[in-house]
Amino acid sequence: MPDHTQPGFDEAQHFNQFKKHNIIFHAESGNSYCDDHVGCLSIKTVLRGEETYGVDGRQLPVRRGQFLLLNNEQRYSCRISSQEKARTLSVFFKNEFASAVLSDALHDEDYLLDNPAMEAGTMPEFFQTLRPVTPDMDRQLSGLVHLLETEGYNEAMTDEYLVFLLGNLVDAHRSDMKRTGLVKALKAGTRKEIYKRLCIAKDVLHTAHGDDIDLRKVGAAAGLSVPQLVRHFKTVFHTTPYRYLTGIRLQQAADLLQRTEEPVQEIAWTCGFENPAAFSRAFKSAYGVQPTRFRADG
Repeated sequence: MPDHTQPGFDEAQHFNQFKKHNIIFHAESGNSYCDDHVGCLSIKTVLRGEETYGVDGRQLPVRRGQFLLLNNEQRYSCRISSQEKARTLSVFFKNEFASAVLSDALHDEDYLLDNPAMEAGTMPEFFQTLRPVTPDMDRQLSGLVHLLETEGYNEAMTDEYLVFLLGNLVDAHRSDMKRTGLVKALKAGTRKEIYKRLCIAKDVLHTAHGDDIDLRKVGAAAGLSVPQLVRHFKTVFHTTPYRYLTGIRLQQAADLLQRTEEPVQEIAWTCGFENPAAFSRAFKSAYGVQPTRFRADG
């Protein structure tokens, strides 16, 4: 990763690269930061550890199994605040490449056959929210990393992976549009705005998964009243904020059980469960086995 604090570092030249090439950062770093970056359409994910991104006044911690999608020309900051090195993966898509692939994915085959020389169109605006890495996306990312580590950079082969990764972004966009349509409001603009605020609420739950939930604070951060928050969250995400938070905590606990030797009771407390017995019941309900058995089987 470049050190933006080094004397003579040319930020303009560095950032200009992102408009001319597809760029992949696969790095290990600890205690690193960039306070102001303007990038192109990009995917941010973490293979180990945690990296926090600042977007529109929000702090979004990206952990293993999650990714953040940033729009073209989005200003953001990024920071790794840990002595333990985080292993991060960022994919930056050149504008012309991304818009051509996305235009192809968003049009049907009849249109594409009738317009074989179709120029790249405008890219859709993506909601900037934490998302789960799907199994298909995980395969594409793992394949891309394996290619880079074993064969080095091969433009043609790398671009093939990037085409399929952009297909995952199209799927994410379509999912967002479907969820936006679930919001019970008359105007399309209102539905979009409420969904955007629900995404903020969802990200707040991810950020503070180990803390006590306060629906008023979550709603205030998203600009929604508590009744609005609960009602729309249930309609769009098919669960309540508290149950969603419980799911986040259990996923984090499962990850810690597999990756660390911490006592189960400590993991329960770390993940926001004050009562170890209640944690064990919730974990078994979600995963079918007790935490100790889950660790042993893993």
